[in-house]
Amino acid sequence: MPFFDTLPGRPQPLPGIPATHEVLGTPLQGPWPEGTEVITVAMGCFWGAERIFWQLPGVVATAAGYQGGTTPNPTYEEVCSGRTGHAEAVLVAYDPSGTDPEQLLKAFWENHDPTTRNRQGNDVGTQYRSAVYWTTPQQEAAARATAEAFGEVLARAGHGPVVTELRPAEEAGPFYPAEAYHQQYLHKNPGGYCNHGPNGYTCPVGLLRQDEVPAQQDVLPPR
Repeated sequence: MPFFDTLPGRPQPLPGIPATHEVLGTPLQGPWPEGTEVITVAMGCFWGAERIFWQLPGVVATAAGYQGGTTPNPTYEEVCSGRTGHAEAVLVAYDPSGTDPEQLLKAFWENHDPTTRNRQGNDVGTQYRSAVYWTTPQQEAAARATAEAFGEVLARAGHGPVVTELRPAEEAGPFYPAEAYHQQYLHKNPGGYCNHGPNGYTCPVGLLRQDEVPAQQDVLPPR
């Protein structure tokens, strides 16, 4: 997402970012156990979004940060200026034996409005856009399938199309962890601002299209 007046940023990471997740007690930025997979989601202010994901089964760690822009190692103020191109994002590291991309994305779709471009409620700006940045083919397939399925649910209810940005993380660019006070913010500030919660619709997951259903080999149902 190029900007003619993109801010230059800085070559070094922001100082003081904690090494350990305040809630889960796991490494905030890794290394994580072998086999851990990572996906990044953006759904408005990252405070409430991060809390949704650290509570889910199978999640190893979460981190609030910035992704999808061009400014290296941006600050919160720089991202909020709209001149870095980043979205406020949440990195989710998870154990694929304990959860899967569909379940994580179900929580993503059901807890924000993916039909508003660059906006969640009163939070307006490119940093509040809806996005999914995947790192595996399975995540990509799940992102595209769940976006289509949830879009159909919303369309039947009379809502506009899904405008969520769907991109590989490699294309979106590096994930830059946010400043220390943003990490697990709502754990440290239980009464803090949060504009996330169930949007009233259910994202269907775990369903196969008819052309993907295996051919029936027996007239009797499996035991």
